[in-house]
Amino acid sequence: MNYLLAMAPQGGEGGSMVSTLIMFGAIFAIFYFMIIRPQQKKAKEREALLSALKKGDKVVTNGGMHGSIAGLDEKTCLIDFGNNMKIKFDRSAIAVVETNKKEDSK
Repeated sequence: MNYLLAMAPQGGEGGSMVSTLIMFGAIFAIFYFMIIRPQQKKAKEREALLSALKKGDKVVTNGGMHGSIAGLDEKTCLIDFGNNMKIKFDRSAIAVVETNKKEDSK
């Protein structure tokens, strides 16, 4: 405990207040560039992925089911899993849109 008291600033606290504010600013900047900004970027990319869905796209749901989009609504999509099995999911349930290399090269 005596060690902590010895480390406490003695006298003028103007300089320590400025250094504390600079330290908090630096910590906030680090958090912003390392955590907040990448999360915002990832959220924008996900929103773009979900808004760019179109009929016929091959998708994978969050549950791991593979299928192709048979129909789209504002918030939902109808996914065809084969053998006349179609299930309606929220757009947010789509994890990945698979790209076919042969179609991309056309």
